[in-house]
Amino acid sequence: MPDRNVLGGPLQECGTDPMTGFYRDGCCSSGPEDVGLHTICAVVTAEFLAHQREIGNDLSTPMPAYRFPGLVPGDRWCVTAANWLRAHEDGRAAPVVLACTHERTLDVVPLEVLREHAVDVPDDAGSLG
Repeated sequence: MPDRNVLGGPLQECGTDPMTGFYRDGCCSSGPEDVGLHTICAVVTAEFLAHQREIGNDLSTPMPAYRFPGLVPGDRWCVTAANWLRAHEDGRAAPVVLACTHERTLDVVPLEVLREHAVDVPDDAGSLG
């Protein structure tokens, strides 16, 4: 069964430049080994990156051993649901691409909260329900 997004449709690609995803396949796919739930496709901002650094999750510094290039504002990246939620609670959440955000996210973050930060809302927002 293919991965589904938070809207119930097929999970779309989040980003390939840089190559994101727990599996480094460009998607926020998730499986049993992804205990951190790297399931939210975020468009990172300077504010979000600073917040992540402050909570001990440095997303700006490259870590080649983990195939991690370091992020800059505007990059699309699969972030953990818990860290994104913490940023939201602190008023510093990054925008979210709902079509690329894995349905497992809903175990941690309510859809209504994700919608507040959505950057891919269709013209007919009623279709999101």
